[in-house]
Formats: sequence, C-alpha cells, structure tokens
Amino acid sequence: MEPMETPAGRAGEDLGALLRRVLTENPGLTQKRIAEAAGIPYATLNAWVTGRRGTGGRIAADDLRALADALPAAYPAARVFAAAGRRTPADLDAEREARLLEIYRDLDSDQQRALVEMARALARLPRARRAG
Repeated sequence: MEPMETPAGRAGEDLGALLRRVLTENPGLTQKRIAEAAGIPYATLNAWVTGRRGTGGRIAADDLRALADALPAAYPAARVFAAAGRRTPADLDAEREARLLEIYRDLDSDQQRALVEMARALARLPRARRAG
C-alpha cells in the first residue's frame, strides 16, 4: 500500500525529501532564500536537503521551527518536525515563558543546573506519561 498523500507531501517523508518537494513545488523558492528567511546557514540547509547532515534529534527545535516559518503555509511546523523524526513542541505562551525565566533567575547556579537536568528528563518522557 502506498503512503498517504498529504497537502505537504507523502506520509513518512524525511526532511530532505520534504525540502526537495518544497523546492520542486515552489519554483521561485531557492535554498538560499529559505536559509536566509530561517536564519540558517545556507551550507546547513543544503546539507539537510541532500541528506549529508543528520536530522531528527540533531537539529535544534528552534531551527526546525524557523525552517517551518520560512516555508510556504502548506508546510506547517508539525509537518517539518514529523519529517525530521521529531514531535512538535508545544507553543509556550509569553507569560508562562517569562514566569519560568523569572524562577530560573532566582535560583543559584546549582539549582539552575538541577532545573535544567529535570527539564531534560521531563523532555525524554513519553508524552502519555506527561499528561497524567
């Protein structure tokens, strides 16, 4: 059975294939323009397109989100993250982010390190365990 076609491409498509599809379906769009709009070095984007550089856990979530923002609307962040083999991080509203930063700044350096380690451990938990 063939993978299901979606507006952004085929299910199971990796990041390089997704980017090649974007470039094919949007002839006026170039790797250079995407890289500039995303704030990603051209060589890095080119390596993702050609598969010369790793994807998934190796690409920072901020870079994937910036990449998604630089692509046409038919390629939402969820599709870009899925193509990179990653789940899409939840949006963090500004108020919660500011509060978390305020708490972090009030901690001493040992507490800050501990908080970062707890956050890393939390990020590794399966999503279903987090909800409960």
